Amino acid sequence: MKNALLICYTLCFFSVKAQTGVDKFDLRILKKIEAARTERQTKILRSISDANNYVNIAIPAGLLVGGIIDNNKGMRQNALYVASSTASTAVLNFALKKIFKRPRPFLVHVSLTPVYKPSQYSFPSGHTSSSFSTATALTMAYPKWYVAAPSFIWAGAVGYSRVYLGVHNPSDVAAGAVLGAGTALGLGFIRP
Repeated sequence: MKNALLICYTLCFFSVKAQTGVDKFDLRILKKIEAARTERQTKILRSISDANNYVNIAIPAGLLVGGIIDNNKGMRQNALYVASSTASTAVLNFALKKIFKRPRPFLVHVSLTPVYKPSQYSFPSGHTSSSFSTATALTMAYPKWYVAAPSFIWAGAVGYSRVYLGVHNPSDVAAGAVLGAGTALGLGFIRP
């Protein structure tokens, strides 16, 4: 019993230390990015962030319409795969936010000034998880460099925009990317 308690205390100690290290890293990055913000970059990155949900809907919708017009069953199936991946990611993301309840960085570090103040929790980043889910699913469905490159550039830009805008920690974005890509890979059985 003593050994079990000792192991438990040791794990708790290292867990707290690791979290403190992640928080310090996040804050350092957020401060550097905030100090370098420009009005032009802010407009561009806010536009990318705001467009994310529309892009995540337009891609499977476009595949579905193309599949109907071309009578292409595989394209329609890929539309279902991309849409299912993104929708499943959104559900998982919502659940994880409710479990972890991590506050937004500007609520924890009052010295930070976000571009705007969204509600809800911070971990993991929903914008990032959905964009990486869509990018991964689209790349799995159409494994060509000219699909993968713009898809992941877009997903990376969305993730960066969330940190730039001051509404997510870098660790929120990293977790969102892993969640989104992992969900899309896990649902790969839906592909034709």
